[in-house]
Amino acid sequence: MLRYLTAGESHGQALVVVVEGLPAGLPVTAEQIGAELARRRLGYGRGPRMRFEVDELTLLGGIRHGRTLGSPVAIEIANTEWPKWEQDMSPAPGVPSKRLTAPRPGHADLAGMQKYGFDDARDVLERASARETAARVAAGALAKALLAQVGVTVVSHVVGLGPAVATGGRRPGPGDLARVDASVVRCFDPEAEAAMVAEIKAAAKEGDSLGGVAEVLAYGVPVGLGSHVHWDRKLDGLLAHALMSIQAVKHVEIGDGAAVAAERGSTAHDAITWDEVGGEYRRDTSRAGGIEGGISSGAVVVARVGMKPLATLNRPVLATVDVETKEATVSFKERTDVTAVPAMGVVAETMTALVLAGEVLRKFGGDSVAELRRNVSGYLDALGSTPSGPVSAAAVPPPGAPGVAMPDVAAPEAGDHAGDS
Repeated sequence: MLRYLTAGESHGQALVVVVEGLPAGLPVTAEQIGAELARRRLGYGRGPRMRFEVDELTLLGGIRHGRTLGSPVAIEIANTEWPKWEQDMSPAPGVPSKRLTAPRPGHADLAGMQKYGFDDARDVLERASARETAARVAAGALAKALLAQVGVTVVSHVVGLGPAVATGGRRPGPGDLARVDASVVRCFDPEAEAAMVAEIKAAAKEGDSLGGVAEVLAYGVPVGLGSHVHWDRKLDGLLAHALMSIQAVKHVEIGDGAAVAAERGSTAHDAITWDEVGGEYRRDTSRAGGIEGGISSGAVVVARVGMKPLATLNRPVLATVDVETKEATVSFKERTDVTAVPAMGVVAETMTALVLAGEVLRKFGGDSVAELRRNVSGYLDALGSTPSGPVSAAAVPPPGAPGVAMPDVAAPEAGDHAGDS
């Protein structure tokens, strides 16, 4: 089983993540993890913190000479701004220089203060902050490295930002991640990219924020991950849980998602065909998002993740109540972004990779990477030797392919996202 736990606050001394269950022999370097953390800082519309923030990474345990040992892996991500926050965030007894008493609508501030009996919103917002996702991305870098050992690649791209929606009809392939990241909004559609940038500029001018939608694609996922047997082991349920846990995310769709509800059964499903040449089953559409009955089908796994506009505005106008005086006021302002949708896509990759890596380990096991690879190969060989023939991913381009067509995909919606960040 793959387990991980993050600790730390946004302006605390450091974030820490411990990952348990990785097999021995997985090649890992600090530079590899650092590259993933740098991707999380990408995106037009990010605030000033992203321009000078540096993720100072330390591998504390579980890795020796560039390979995992099979023991828990511990990673620390230091906060380079800690000297500025040492008084207000010190773990030693004391009092803050200022209390935040005007909670932001749409954020965890007020509900967290009520739940835990706090009189200062900083006691809530520091942990509710999306800065915590840096620790998740570090864990996800390990999950991606493990998945690469069994031929699985996870990519993401932004398909909607505010009212601007990608309609170009193509998805990035497994070799296109660098091309996606080269876009200032991580969009694979150049025309939509220009429209998204225009929306960000307009929102920034008014001190407002924007939400949007990122799509995550997992290529090379073998058939059989997840289960139809137990409600809490269904792969789509696990993905939905993980993706909904990302700060400010308010909806998750697998495959065509909500659009399927408007279809008739005769058109809503992915027809199964037999490829005589390849000796394999195929699904030439992806309406189910590569998951049927809670089990991966061998097709590309597709999930769309919708993020609300951020609750902290550069021009605070949201009405609230001061929890101390009970007087009407406007919410306080923390340093914020116009949008974090491009970064959210990177975090969504992380969460998808962690779920898939966990299910790979659950199904195939192995104390070492070599043993895991043998187990996966044996399973795939056994599928090929059954009377019904092998089952493999449908329409998956080889690594480095310039993109794949988007079959039967409803245009994503990028509006109406509201809730807790």
